Amino acid sequence: MIEIGWDLEKLDTPSLWVDLNLMEQNIHRLSEYMRSAGVAWRPHTKGIKIPAIAHKLLDAGAIGITCSKLSEAEVMAKGGIRDILVANQVVGSLKIARLVNLRRHADVMVAIDDFQNAKEISHAAEFLGVKIRVLIELDIGMYRSGIQPGEETVNFARKISTLPGITLSGLMGWEGHVTKIEDPSEKQRQTEKAVYSLVEAAESCRAVGLEIPIVSCGGTGSYRISANIPGVTEIQAGGGIFGDLTYEKWGADIDCSLFILSTICSHTRVDHAVLDAGRKAMNVEHTMPGVKDLPGARIAQINAEHCVLDLPKEIGSQLRMGDKVNFIAGYEDMTLILHDKIYGIRDDKVEVIWDIQGRGKLT
Repeated sequence: MIEIGWDLEKLDTPSLWVDLNLMEQNIHRLSEYMRSAGVAWRPHTKGIKIPAIAHKLLDAGAIGITCSKLSEAEVMAKGGIRDILVANQVVGSLKIARLVNLRRHADVMVAIDDFQNAKEISHAAEFLGVKIRVLIELDIGMYRSGIQPGEETVNFARKISTLPGITLSGLMGWEGHVTKIEDPSEKQRQTEKAVYSLVEAAESCRAVGLEIPIVSCGGTGSYRISANIPGVTEIQAGGGIFGDLTYEKWGADIDCSLFILSTICSHTRVDHAVLDAGRKAMNVEHTMPGVKDLPGARIAQINAEHCVLDLPKEIGSQLRMGDKVNFIAGYEDMTLILHDKIYGIRDDKVEVIWDIQGRGKLT
């Protein structure tokens, strides 16, 4: 059993851990950036999944949180979080029943882009005697969910504003398609194009007498642009609090703070080492994990249970079977869900152990 106060090196492997000093620094940076830009912060917790950490975001100035799935919102509400946006459609009688019942315990909002779905939510909420706040989701360039900005938005907003069980509270969109644009000027242009279409849609709705208090957008890969566009009221960037190599590549002002501790389990050649953390311990889809504190080490191969490193001979000659090696998370959203626990480390000591309570919450 792991004890608080243990050295990091004593953890069994593979283990997921976060540098608390760096995480807190990232939280402060994000919070201060939103404050200086004059927008509210509603951080996305789809890659966080731990209510205790969500409370840290609220303590730092967040107005609420964002979730991807209703089941994540249920975990967060159980953990004492009250203002929650489910930035996704909640469809079907079973999920809608859960949504309106959750409203009795938290001020949960939901994204909509279909009138029949809105009617079903309204009916269920009215039957239970609650009201559900909704944000109309717009497709601002992702070509995924959402209706089109412009007249379609205005007409849709007019229709749903008459439904008795819901309250139209605003519009939302996500400019996720811009994150991989490497040229800074082109990324700026495409982000502004996407977000201005959201802002203009909100203004068009207001012009016909509809109240649109919330205009929500912005992820960790684009918040530095989105937060400064007039008319945006809140930013959803949240995954960057952990930091990883993907967000670093996307230009977020964060430090990598999420790591995977691993053990050398085979070292038959001086320039070659096999470790016990593979694809089941760290995600490789967006960005390959990095090797921490071993200059020149390179991931040569990664399998289900193992990772193979190519090593400079001067580094390899210093390593032994059983030595611990840390990997830097390549993409935290998809790495966190591979683990049951995360160890909070400060100055190389275990300070806190969190269960990843939102893991597996897919419904």
